[in-house]
Amino acid sequence: MRVLVAEDERMLADSIAEGLRGEALAVDVAYDGEAAMERLRVHEYDVLVLDRDLPGVHGDEVCRAVVADGALVRVLMLTAAGDVRSRVEGLSLGADDYLPKPFAFEELVARVHALGRRTRPADPPMLERAGIRLDRAHRQVFRDGRYVPLSRKEFGVLAELLRADGVVVSAETLLEKVWDEHIDPFTNTVRTTMMKLRRKIGDPPVIETVTGVGYRIP
Repeated sequence: MRVLVAEDERMLADSIAEGLRGEALAVDVAYDGEAAMERLRVHEYDVLVLDRDLPGVHGDEVCRAVVADGALVRVLMLTAAGDVRSRVEGLSLGADDYLPKPFAFEELVARVHALGRRTRPADPPMLERAGIRLDRAHRQVFRDGRYVPLSRKEFGVLAELLRADGVVVSAETLLEKVWDEHIDPFTNTVRTTMMKLRRKIGDPPVIETVTGVGYRIP
């Protein structure tokens, strides 16, 4: 899942982003409305965590633009105003959910995951293929019953391959879904991560390279 956090309080924005990355999500950050609009034009996001009181382009205008564009991204609106009238106003703008500040981070994570499930078919709690079992809830992976310790990015790559259900996944798609906007599109990061992932999963190999196309678990 790819998330954009649009929040002008930098410490809060960075804290949210770091916490969501700890959930193996790809997260970008925008500190004002103009930056948020620019990123939304360039990238496809599953969830937008949107502070309503953004400077520059107001959060309300960002939300209206998302709705007008017909984008699939789901909007979780954040605001210091938690009264019923403010919540109704935010939802009437087209936000999918509303969370008043201050909030418990665990609740934000749960709401982000819930919104993410609306933008793509819901994953089963376990993804299984070729003797590999990936437990999303507990962030654990097993190969033929053997526990396989993975980094966050390795876990994310494996999850995307399992979700594809045998279909080839390109390196570009993996970069889009697992890494954030700061990754160099010409980097060999995907290849390096794939090498480490294959080594940890062990023999016999289960991840195939389709030359010039991408990777798959047949």
